[in-house]
Amino acid sequence: MSDPRADREREREQRLKLLEDDIGRHLAESAKSGELARAPSFGKPLDFGDGYDETPAELRMAMKVLKDAGVVPAEVEAMQRIAALQAELDALAPDAPAAGPLRRRIADLRIALALRLEGLRRSGQL
Repeated sequence: MSDPRADREREREQRLKLLEDDIGRHLAESAKSGELARAPSFGKPLDFGDGYDETPAELRMAMKVLKDAGVVPAEVEAMQRIAALQAELDALAPDAPAAGPLRRRIADLRIALALRLEGLRRSGQL
């Protein structure tokens, strides 16, 4: 009598092996034809642009958990808010009546963010 879970696991492993073999064949063909060597990033580390390398090692796991949970750190939210306000300001004419208050709001947010980051640095949390 065969265990259905064990059978499903064996089938899954077989499918993965076939997929790995197929990927390996495609990579070998691409390497043989020179397609891989022509890629601009060939031989260079991948840059995912997610800030992983810039994040201190002791915070990486915590930040990954937050990211996977869909939670944005307060500092990142502040940066996003500043960027949105800056885009709004850039869309205005320099002499528009709303430009002055918008510039002050952006400056205030930048100062608050800088103070927050400095506090984190001093406390050793960043």
